[in-house]
Amino acid sequence: MARLEGKVAIITGGGTGIGKTTAIRFAKEGAKVIVTDINLDSASQTVVEIKEAGGEAIAIAHDVSREEQWQQVVAATLEQYEKVDILFNNAGIYIIKPLAEITVEEWNRLMAINVTGVFLGMKHVMPLMAKQQGGSVINASSIAGLFGAPGHILYGASKGAVRIMTKDAAMEYAAHGVRVNSIHPGYIDTNMVSYASETTKHSKAELAQAAPTGRLGTVEDVANMVLFLASDESSHVTGAEFVIDGGATAR
Repeated sequence: MARLEGKVAIITGGGTGIGKTTAIRFAKEGAKVIVTDINLDSASQTVVEIKEAGGEAIAIAHDVSREEQWQQVVAATLEQYEKVDILFNNAGIYIIKPLAEITVEEWNRLMAINVTGVFLGMKHVMPLMAKQQGGSVINASSIAGLFGAPGHILYGASKGAVRIMTKDAAMEYAAHGVRVNSIHPGYIDTNMVSYASETTKHSKAELAQAAPTGRLGTVEDVANMVLFLASDESSHVTGAEFVIDGGATAR
């Protein structure tokens, strides 16, 4: 049997990168996937690829920072599938900037997406999972939420918040059978790493050397971890953080 057979999953930021790869992988493993993204065209393309491979999915335009849009996503999911088993809070943005140059507007925008978006997802999905007496939430943090780095006070603050919010939610909902874990990718070969390379003036090859493995992570590396946490194979795992960084934080 497929590892997610019969399960219903919401994936935010599912139009590109880690979110897209995870959505396609979930569908191959038997899940019905709600792919949300602020760019509906991108989400729709993910759904096209899922359906071409024989899977089932729907696309929804979604600004994760807006509560009414979360309500719409959950309502549409329940109307279509009557339950939610998995939530992957993946959507996020990345800003590298010196502390003194960060504007309040930039701070508020990034926090609204990276932190409030995760909060709203948990707020509107986890009570449903509790009624079902089961569910898995995976929140995308980062190794930037585990240690400090120049230019990362804004992004790091958001990812540190996600790390602790995950643990708090896990404790609150453990008795209801709802698991909550965070993932902490290092440099993964996505548009975000291209941005980091351009901003820091370090090539991708140089960034890859941050990991003892000597390579950038792939979106498949992350999707594999998310799949494990979404599946029943991780049924006794909650409130934990999973690092996918090729050993960078072990140094």
